[in-house]
Amino acid sequence: MPILEPPLLNDIDVDVVTHPRMVQPHTDPKKPGPETLHRIGTKELCRMTRQLSALLHAGMPLVPALTALAEQLQSPTNPQTQSRSQSKRPLAAVIEEVRDDVNEGGSLAEALQRHPGLFSPLFVSMVSAGESSGALEEVLARVADILEKRVQLADKVKGAIAYPAMMTFVATSVVIFLLSYVVPGITRLFAEMNRQLPWPTRFLIAVSDFTRGYLIVIIGLLCAAVIAVAALHKSLEGKARLDRVILRLPLFGPLLFRLELARLTRTLGALMKSGLPVMTAMEITQRVIQNSLIAQAMGDIRDSVQKGDNVADAVRTTGLFPPVVYHLIATGQMSGNIEDGLIEIAEMYDVEVQTAVRTLTSLLEPVILLVMGGVVAFIVLAILLPVFEINQAL
Repeated sequence: MPILEPPLLNDIDVDVVTHPRMVQPHTDPKKPGPETLHRIGTKELCRMTRQLSALLHAGMPLVPALTALAEQLQSPTNPQTQSRSQSKRPLAAVIEEVRDDVNEGGSLAEALQRHPGLFSPLFVSMVSAGESSGALEEVLARVADILEKRVQLADKVKGAIAYPAMMTFVATSVVIFLLSYVVPGITRLFAEMNRQLPWPTRFLIAVSDFTRGYLIVIIGLLCAAVIAVAALHKSLEGKARLDRVILRLPLFGPLLFRLELARLTRTLGALMKSGLPVMTAMEITQRVIQNSLIAQAMGDIRDSVQKGDNVADAVRTTGLFPPVVYHLIATGQMSGNIEDGLIEIAEMYDVEVQTAVRTLTSLLEPVILLVMGGVVAFIVLAILLPVFEINQAL
């Protein structure tokens, strides 16, 4: 099953809450383009965000902090890299452009918005809110926390799915190799004896003949299925159907659902904690969610809140979220601190995802080994049974 991991930074297509002055992306061909910026890893961007937060927290003004950050990014972390080309690293070049824009009188949010290939509207909106509230260093640290948590959880889920998938691929390849090249040479000897073979041997020969005769057809059908799923995912209706199927998958469905809930509640809580209006925070959060079913539920919540309902009742009305979610949200509303309640929900689901990943990995590994061992044992048994019968006859 393919993992549909949401883009972390560069495809959240919503209106950004920044200063009224419109800004345009840089078009200088000498500056880093979208393809270059795409190679900047999320971990590198997260590290940059946290370093900028630390510099501002230490009392350094914004422009000198950006200058120091650009120098830090340009400085090689490995002495062996000093012999490489002296061209600027992409992220360092971007930070220098951001510094120049801020030095010319623009806000940091406006300067970041000039690089939509790197800084998403979520990133820019939180920075804008931090500048407006005078707590930019705290907001930057919060952005870094969001990115770190998102990457950590996504990596854990990928690992939980990739490991058994790789084991399954290797086991299937071994079985196909045995059936296509090893078994035919051995069973041909049995067929030439004109003896009645045991049913396991006959079954093995039939499977081997089918695999050799239709292997290319099977591979072609699998490739066609993958292409069809990818094409279906590109349409809104097709993506909605696939997302429903994904959430209903045994073992993996609940895991991915918890992952999306953690992403939703953490993003919404962080945006509200940064000072963004609740409607704007919900709109941005809706675009962050990868699963269209959950994103649609988030849109329904936003519409209900816009009509005057409170957040907890709107969440309950969707019928999609577990009772603990809207009860914690309702408790946060009564205390006047709903954003902390949302972040608490995210932390709860973080722990559940990590526990589920460990459990899933520990369960799937022995199951796959047992299945693979059973298949190989059947092949060996089907080959040895005629040998035993021949020995008994002699």
